[in-house]
Amino acid sequence: QVQLVESGGGLVQPGGSLRLSCAASGSIFSINDMGWYRQAPGKQRELVATITSGGRTNHADSVKGRFTISRDNAKNTVYLQMSSLKPEDTAVYYCNAHITRIVGSSWYWGQGTQVTVSS
Repeated sequence: QVQLVESGGGLVQPGGSLRLSCAASGSIFSINDMGWYRQAPGKQRELVATITSGGRTNHADSVKGRFTISRDNAKNTVYLQMSSLKPEDTAVYYCNAHITRIVGSSWYWGQGTQVTVSS
């Protein structure tokens, strides 16, 4: 079994910062790509940022310069540092990881963490 558990969401004022964390646990052989997605009410889930096992990153245009994805391979954890937050960043944020186990590889999702940007 594999679990992804997110933390760090909450309510923040416009212009503020939050740091999301997502820790993977279970019978893991290796973790390949990891990423963050978000889904606002009434909208489709969208990509926020991804990071490879080697640290190569990709950020959506809407968050470039404000959000930074990183990972700690020793802790099986991916982070999303969010700064200069805007009301339009309000969404449920999900982490995602491609994980290899003894039985094979698959994509896994966390349960989501709410981020609300409001004054």
